[in-house]
Amino acid sequence: MKKNLLEILKYTLFIILGVLISDWFSSDQKKSKIESILKIIEKNYVDSINFNSLYESSINDILLNLDPHSSYIDAEKFNTVKEDMQGSFSGIGVQFSIINDTIVVVAPIAGGPSEKLGILSGDKIVYVEKELVANVKIKNEDVIKKLRGKKGSSVNVDIHRNGNNKLISYNIIRDDIPLKSVDASIMLDNNIGYIKLNRFAATTYEEFSLGVENLLTRGMKKLILDLRNNPGGYLGVAINICDDFLNANQLIVYTQGNKRAKDEIYSTKNGSLTNTDLVILIDEGSASASEIIAGAVQDNDRGTIIGRRSFGKGLVQEQIKLNDNSVLRITTQRYYTPSGRCIQKPYKKNNLVEEVFDSTVYKTKSGREVYASGGINPDIIIEVDSNLNYLKLNELMSLGLINEFCLDESIKFREINISKEDFLNLNENKFYSNFLLFLDLKDKPNYINGIGEKEKQFLRNFLISKIAQNIWGDEMYYFLQAKNDEFIKTAISNN
Repeated sequence: MKKNLLEILKYTLFIILGVLISDWFSSDQKKSKIESILKIIEKNYVDSINFNSLYESSINDILLNLDPHSSYIDAEKFNTVKEDMQGSFSGIGVQFSIINDTIVVVAPIAGGPSEKLGILSGDKIVYVEKELVANVKIKNEDVIKKLRGKKGSSVNVDIHRNGNNKLISYNIIRDDIPLKSVDASIMLDNNIGYIKLNRFAATTYEEFSLGVENLLTRGMKKLILDLRNNPGGYLGVAINICDDFLNANQLIVYTQGNKRAKDEIYSTKNGSLTNTDLVILIDEGSASASEIIAGAVQDNDRGTIIGRRSFGKGLVQEQIKLNDNSVLRITTQRYYTPSGRCIQKPYKKNNLVEEVFDSTVYKTKSGREVYASGGINPDIIIEVDSNLNYLKLNELMSLGLINEFCLDESIKFREINISKEDFLNLNENKFYSNFLLFLDLKDKPNYINGIGEKEKQFLRNFLISKIAQNIWGDEMYYFLQAKNDEFIKTAISNN
């Protein structure tokens, strides 16, 4: 009976909220009625109830009847989302990994509070504010909650360092830590530049522009922009980046909705990259703002799209802040590529449905035929490598031994102060052999049984790339990964 009463109560609130939202909280009489009902429930209901949970679940039920992308974000979660999109957070400034149920510092962030205090790669965090955090099955999100906090606030951590019998205590004053949007901005050879974007946040265009300026001064004639697994972000940032690729007065995107007028957005200048050859890399994880860039480049015949069909998110959300600092993100418009394509995957209510091929033909600026098809179809398709056992590789990664080995090796190389040049001259087969010895020492000699030559080659390249990343950062990782990346190899050879 209790369950039934709660369900009735939930859907009563659902109906009330539906009326409330339809009038946008404008009627004092309806507000008063809702407040009265809640007070009656609070005063008379047989059991104690978490009203916040009930109220918020009702909001979510309303949104479930709309589309896959309209959403409600409670105030606590929104703070984390906001940090991710504003390009910085307040914390102690370490990259960490959980290895053997212990928080291990992979690297202190350059210029951050931990580096300034002398915290080192390989240090193990045992206590945070006198609370044991080792061997307690701690999760990444729990670590983040403990180490992040208000700028200027302090947190006490006790660290175990190899070679020390006693724990080392640090009082760390939290500070602003940048969240990079550009993972890498590097030259792959004398002519080809490569930029990897992981999202479109408040600082993304500034980071992108600095990267482009640096690559142009180093002689870049061709840019590979990697948008794989980039879920999107701010529409305006994608437009600014497109502006750099296009000549003035070229259509980038247009938006339109039932209650929003058509809004066409054109390039405003002859961008800094208009004379640079351009390749865009996309895959199933490229969504939203990533698809706007890919669509604008493809429809204006500005460059080549390489990879796999993109995610297919063609809806635009507006963000409305509520009184309790929670947020409603509601779909208000669809966006269309310059040729008129809406690349949104089909859906019923909030669920994506089995796709039906849209045979409508659209034309690029030069007259090439393109299709909507629930995403951006690349000009050159990179098929999934059916000979590579992705499940086995994911299983190997999830067990943690690879990360542990790479961290141990990077600490050794740091201690001898190896140069990048000397490191790059090392044979990746040596790292693989050392990994096999490491598995023997860990009594895990059968850890990689059953993998084929493709998987072994993947591991050889990953091991050297990951160790380099631990020592010198993301750019070295992507530079080394490029040698074994079919997308990038195809982009380099494409003229």
